[in-house]
Amino acid sequence: MKFMCVARLDDTDEHVYERAAQVGEPAVPGSFVFTFSDRDPAAFQGKELQAFRHGFLGTRSFGWATVVVIAEIDDGEYKSVIESLARHFVSEYGAPDLEAALPVARDEAEYAASLCEHEVNTLLAVERAADADGIHEAYKTVQPRADWEGEGNKPVRVWDFFREDGT
Repeated sequence: MKFMCVARLDDTDEHVYERAAQVGEPAVPGSFVFTFSDRDPAAFQGKELQAFRHGFLGTRSFGWATVVVIAEIDDGEYKSVIESLARHFVSEYGAPDLEAALPVARDEAEYAASLCEHEVNTLLAVERAADADGIHEAYKTVQPRADWEGEGNKPVRVWDFFREDGT
C-alpha cells in the first residue's frame, strides 16, 4: 500500500525542528499534536511554530519532517504505524489504554494513507494555519517529471553554483 515516508532534501530539518524525524520512517500529518494541545497556535514561536506550519510527524521517532515521499509499505509496516501511534497516544496524550487509543490511531493512519493517491516518489509538503474555526491544512505535491533526465540519461541538475563574478 502507499504511505507517506520521511524524505530530506538536505539537513535543514535537523535545525528547524526540536526533534527531526528519520529519513524513511513512515509519517502522518500529525495535526493531532496541535489539536490535543491546550496552547493556542497563535502563541507558537520558533521550532514549535515551524512544526505547526510545515511539519509531518514521524511514527517511530515522533520527530518532524518538512517533506514526505509517497512510498510503498507492507501490511506489517502499516500495522506497526497504528500500534506506534496508539502507544504514543497513551504515553503522551493521556489515552486510558491501547484499546481506547487504537481507533484514533487507525483514523490517523487511514487519513495519512488517503493523502497518498499520487504516484510513488511524489513529494508532499503541508501548510497549516489556525483560525477560530480550527486548524486547516493544504498539501502541495512535487511529482517526478519524465523530462528530468538529461542527455545520455544523466539527471538534470536542478541548480548550479556560480561565483559572484558570474563564472
